[in-house]
Order: sequence, then C-alpha cells, then structure tokens
Amino acid sequence: MTEELKQRYSDRTLLAVLAHPDDETFGIGGTLAMYAQQGAQVYLVCATRGEVGEMDSRYLEGFNSIAERREYELCCAVDKLGLRKVYFLNYRDSGMPGSPENQHPQALTAQPVEKVAGEIASYIRKLKPQVVITFDPYGGYGHPDHIAIHNATNLAVEQAANPEFQPQGNPPPHQVQRLFYQVIPRTMIRLGVLLMQLLGKDPSKFGTNGDIDLKKIAGMKFPIHASVNYLPVAKLRDEAANCHESQGGRRQSNGIIGWLRRLVGSRELFMQAFPIPEGKGNSRDLFDGVTT
Repeated sequence: MTEELKQRYSDRTLLAVLAHPDDETFGIGGTLAMYAQQGAQVYLVCATRGEVGEMDSRYLEGFNSIAERREYELCCAVDKLGLRKVYFLNYRDSGMPGSPENQHPQALTAQPVEKVAGEIASYIRKLKPQVVITFDPYGGYGHPDHIAIHNATNLAVEQAANPEFQPQGNPPPHQVQRLFYQVIPRTMIRLGVLLMQLLGKDPSKFGTNGDIDLKKIAGMKFPIHASVNYLPVAKLRDEAANCHESQGGRRQSNGIIGWLRRLVGSRELFMQAFPIPEGKGNSRDLFDGVTT
C-alpha cells in the first residue's frame, strides 16, 4: 500500500462485531486486511470463544479446551489481518438451532438483547468507529449467535448515539456514520448447491452436522450497496484462514471452497443498513462519504 493511501485512511476507524473466532476471517477477512493495510484502525468485538465448535481431538493437544484453542487461532488471524485489537464479550457459543447449548445460562442467545447491545455500544463509544460491520439479518447461514449479534449491533448503534444511554463509565455519545451487513456472495452459494446436486448430495443438509440449508441461503436476496476488492491482500486473508486450522481454515484457501472463492473473485459484499441508501449503490469503499 502507498504512503498516500495510508495517510488517507489514518484517521479512519472500522469496527467488526461478530460472534465466533473465524467469523472475522471466513466472511470479511479480505476487507479487514485491506483497510488495516491502508492505515485504518481496525478492531474486532467477538461475542464468544466458539466453545461449541466441532474439532478433531488432535487440535486439542497442548490446549485445555476448544475455547482455548479457538482463541489462540483467533489471535493468530488477528495478527495476520493487521487488526489493532480484539475485545471479547465473554459469552458462550450457543451452538446451532435446537441444540442443548442454546439453554446454557451464559449462551449468547440466552441473553437479553439490550444487555448485549449495551456492551457493544460501550465499545462503539470507546473506539469511535465511523464504520461498523456485522452479520446480515439471517446471520449468513442461520446461526443463532450470528442473528443475536446482528440484532444487538443494530440496537447498539442507536444506543451509542443516544445521550440518555449511560453505560458503565458513561463515555460520551458517538454516532456511527455507516452500518454495513456482510452478505455472502450468492453466486458462490448457488455454485455450491449445483455442485452438491451433481455429486448426489443434498444441499439443504450441508455441513458436518447437516444443519446448514444452502438452498435456503441461495434463495435469499439482500441488496448490495458496496463491494470490496481485496485481491491486493488475498494472501494475508488466506494466511489468516490457515490460522483457523481446527475449523477447516486451510480448506478455505484450497480444495473445493478455495476453488469456488477464486471462481467468484476476490470480492466481499455488503448491504448498507445505516443510513438507508437511495437505490442499490455500487460503492467500492465502505468509507465513501464518511467525514472525520
């Protein structure tokens, strides 16, 4: 990246609010790395440590728990992407819909949305981002924690700007200028559905536990207001994915998933949720129109 670009983005701050270790890389890693390389201050709020994630026992060697391993992987990815810092909300991974983990008292989905939003709002006031990114209303692939964070972040943006909201320490109000939702490229999902059908597999039962419905995801339509071409930092994004080895990170760069990613191009897509834009839009920069 040129010094001119770094100077241009040096007063820009971006905050990603996500649910689990690996969400920052698999979904928007290219975007986060791009802005970090351009000189922006990029931060992450992560709600859980991914305690319920599937993991082969060999990845637990030297670690006391799944959560400890996944936090280690996240710190590795954060370093590769160039993020300034990650903040944990210290909730517990809720697992997929209908699983016993949904009922754990510390599960993210068991918390009042106002409580989680208040914690996120405190970070928004502390870090003062112009741009915030979170999940789309379906949480990408329907994970309850993703949907919970989507709802909490929406409320947090409102709370952070409200002078009557008084979190612990009562930092001054801050108005986020842009709120974006990460949108999974539908072309990649449709190609995945087609490929599974050709292989005689059911795309409505994707994933280790068959609890992800690719056909449903492929049929969803969210408006695209911005796309970020992360090709200049694609290597960094892939290195960050490799950090999440226990969650199949190397398959994100190689194998069929890597092939699909390269086929649809090095772009990450976003829907602008605030302020609601007029028309579809076609921005290539999440900081378009942002003031400092």
